Amino acid sequence: MIRPPFLKKGDKVAIIAPARKVSYHEMEKAIEIITAYGLDVVYTDNLFLQDNQFAGNDSNRTFELQHALDNEDIKAVFFARGGYGSIRIIDGLDFTKFISNPKWLVGYSDITVFLNHVVTNFGIETLHATMPINFHENTKTSLSSLFDVLFGKLPKYEFKSHKLNKAGKVVGELIGGNLSVIYSMLGSNSLPDTTGKILFIEDLDEYLYHIDRMMMGLKRAGILSNLAGLLVGDITKMNDNIIPFGKSAEEIIFDAVAEFEYPVCFNFPAGHIDNNLAIIIGGTAKLEANANNMCNLAFV
Repeated sequence: MIRPPFLKKGDKVAIIAPARKVSYHEMEKAIEIITAYGLDVVYTDNLFLQDNQFAGNDSNRTFELQHALDNEDIKAVFFARGGYGSIRIIDGLDFTKFISNPKWLVGYSDITVFLNHVVTNFGIETLHATMPINFHENTKTSLSSLFDVLFGKLPKYEFKSHKLNKAGKVVGELIGGNLSVIYSMLGSNSLPDTTGKILFIEDLDEYLYHIDRMMMGLKRAGILSNLAGLLVGDITKMNDNIIPFGKSAEEIIFDAVAEFEYPVCFNFPAGHIDNNLAIIIGGTAKLEANANNMCNLAFV
């Protein structure tokens, strides 16, 4: 796996909106924060294009991201926000110049498409981390975790255990991201081979029955059977029907993988939360899942 060069002060970084639209007001604080870290923020007025819910039409968004991927002066791409739209443009991108000059791609949620596509097809690590739309709400720990990685400090975390954890220690390549987006990539060349990998999942604002549907879909597709481990981030703001599903999202996930022998670790602080910790997609990680005390995740 190829690790993009770490950043240094003075480097140029781009903000690109490949999905839902954003305004300057929503980006202003993030631009200030990135600049305060000594980086030169690059964007154009096209960042603020609007086409219904999208940040411009598919052609607009493809063009802007393609330019950032191709530009050798740009050392990292911060995706402005998620929402929906990334999967509409992934097949229109040419990664030829990006492969020759890899750079960090940074985001989460809908950006899961890009993060895993690049890891799967080109063997280049990407960064699952908070995005500019969230910077004004993020904890200091969340923002520090993002910039620490970009400037060369590999993540190492200790976090609270969960009663549903299946204890164990494992080393493997970490892949994944948003569960709904992973589900949408089934059958495509953007979804990694999960054999021997640590799969990370998180999600927001889903119905419990749909969490079950997605987990069953992944299971039937063979995605869950040969993992090295499962790391579950924040499962935020779940919904239920008038007739209750009868299980929490965590219980649904646990049931889907209960028959397998690998460690399962809930409660990792990443996803649609203020304390969204950075993790390297495609990076080699050591995961220790415990049932009754603290858990550990460290990248090497």
